[in-house]
Amino acid sequence: MIVEYIRYSIPEARRADFERAYGEAAAVLDDSGHCLSYEVSRGVEEPANYVVRIEWDSIEGHEQGFRKSPGFSAFLASVRPFFGDIEEMRHYEATPVRSA
Repeated sequence: MIVEYIRYSIPEARRADFERAYGEAAAVLDDSGHCLSYEVSRGVEEPANYVVRIEWDSIEGHEQGFRKSPGFSAFLASVRPFFGDIEEMRHYEATPVRSA
């Protein structure tokens, strides 16, 4: 399993649109056999900060399977307006250190 983290800084005037965009994009993630789970979290102390966490079956599943799937263009169309707000977009490997 690979975890993708995408950190955004979203101005207040665009936050509702951002959350709506990921709400629409979620349908494509739900349909993907490569996406295991996802969540969008907003900062409490700094509400402009968002973290999108997506669990993928593998990097190849994300980059080759999902990105070449028929639904990817719809996913991209939803979230592309916020690409300029990305502060980090990286893949991570989960370690064995986690809750039971």
